Amino acid sequence: MTADCLFCRIVTGDEPAEIVGESDRVIAFRDKFPRAPVHVLVASREHIPSAHALGEEHAQLLTDAFRVARQIADREQIADGYRIATNVGSRGGQAIPHLHFHVVGGKQLGFVDGTDG
Repeated sequence: MTADCLFCRIVTGDEPAEIVGESDRVIAFRDKFPRAPVHVLVASREHIPSAHALGEEHAQLLTDAFRVARQIADREQIADGYRIATNVGSRGGQAIPHLHFHVVGGKQLGFVDGTDG
């Protein structure tokens, strides 16, 4: 854990968050600044800077992250259409340098590049 990392503090319970799912390897909580009616972050319990730092040893962590994301989609009734995304580095839009996935849905989502097709 890293004391100056917001997500590490959420994992340890030192920072409040609305927890909506978890496993031994990940924790899921509502985004404080949602971009859609459903916007949940699935973060690794282990401090990993980004998806770029993942290796073969993280296979079970990824399985858990996607299983928890699926459970959230089912519970939030967005299983008919949602997005799972992660950003890498500040140039890629990553605001918190701790591995996490955005589970976003509950409205019609556009294409990532902003076009209609």
